[in-house]
Amino acid sequence: MKKQFKLLLMAATLLLTANAGFAQNQSEINTLFKGNIRSSGYGAIQNKFTTINGQYANMVEAYGGWFINRKFMLGIGGGAVTNNLPVPVQDRVIGLLDLSYMYTQFGMYSEYVVSSNKTVHLVFQLFAGPGFTAQYQRYNWDDHQNYEENYNHYDENWFTVIEPGVQVEVNIFKWMRFSPGISYRFANGSNGLGLSDNDISGASINLGLKFGGF
Repeated sequence: MKKQFKLLLMAATLLLTANAGFAQNQSEINTLFKGNIRSSGYGAIQNKFTTINGQYANMVEAYGGWFINRKFMLGIGGGAVTNNLPVPVQDRVIGLLDLSYMYTQFGMYSEYVVSSNKTVHLVFQLFAGPGFTAQYQRYNWDDHQNYEENYNHYDENWFTVIEPGVQVEVNIFKWMRFSPGISYRFANGSNGLGLSDNDISGASINLGLKFGGF
């Protein structure tokens, strides 16, 4: 009986020692985010001044996502050109129609914020996702009937877009930030009439506002 008790005591001691060593090894695991993770989120609207096919293009964009430890933002967003981009006569699908180019992009957004608590700081951002162009007849706002009856897309064109950028961000309030910046749009795979990758790619000057928990 005493021998069995000694064996049981030795087994329990070995088990406790192994468990302590395992717990110590677990505590030494290195992770990307150390300590408590601060989680919040914000959304942004911005206006981009750029060019497409050599013409001035005004793009309105919105995005937002999960803000981690006041450093990383992971989210989604998209934007579209709002002004008229006339299609040159030689590139029109139907020569007699007065056609305009449509441009849209949407996908994943990520941002890395440097010293988020400082009044003025840098933000590095990256957009990646599909882009879309088409030719269409553009109508005045007061011409709703014709717009609904004749709104057709021609020469629909899908491709990929990667757009890195940098912002100089200013903390206006605790819940609002002003983010002017620049970015460059790289298009790949476009085969639209009159729209090569080089015609769609280009630099942008951006003005944005962000709202949320920072």
